[in-house]
Amino acid sequence: MRTIRTATFVSLDGVMQAPGGPAEDTTGGFQFGGWVFPFFDETLGGLMDRAMGEDYDLLLGRRTYEIFAAYWPHQDDEIGRTFNAVNKYVAAGPDTPLDWAHSHRLEGDLAGAVRALKATEGRDLLIQGSSEVIHTLLAHDLIDQLTILTFPIVLGRGKRLFDDGSRPHAWTRVDGELTTRGVMVGTYRRDGDVPTGSFGEDSPGAAELERRERWARDG
Repeated sequence: MRTIRTATFVSLDGVMQAPGGPAEDTTGGFQFGGWVFPFFDETLGGLMDRAMGEDYDLLLGRRTYEIFAAYWPHQDDEIGRTFNAVNKYVAAGPDTPLDWAHSHRLEGDLAGAVRALKATEGRDLLIQGSSEVIHTLLAHDLIDQLTILTFPIVLGRGKRLFDDGSRPHAWTRVDGELTTRGVMVGTYRRDGDVPTGSFGEDSPGAAELERRERWARDG
């Protein structure tokens, strides 16, 4: 069985849209494309390489695939050679041409197609970008590991890493580091149920009981 994992750039408020450049993805009028660039240095590059790992296939949504397919086939650096050589599994309809070498279309229901792919023997499946794919797979409990690179900015609006459909879960941090430019890199593996507790009194007073009843009535 394969491991499904992400390596995702996000702002403090969880936006992951267009980290690489102004023209990358202007959907919804997004104006801050390229917000990762001012924080990138050799240290962050090394952490990103570590987060991506050395043995994976790519799992991509349509938009991210089109961005990558227009860029990486023309690059001869280490990441380019890796991306060009590995399999690309793409959540895209028949109208999207898959001309990039080793590209494979995921047919039918996305969660079902990924679940079947995950059950096969093979390399890890690494998600880059692809917010809608991440949302679907989190809702179906199919992502095993999250690496989140959090940048010290607030973008206010844009495509986000998590949405309301994410299945509640505990996650355990297995690695983490802070760069000199304030980027927090954390890797988390899926754990069990969400743990809860209470700082409240075992025997709440009348005021607290009245508050609970009022809030219950108000919905």
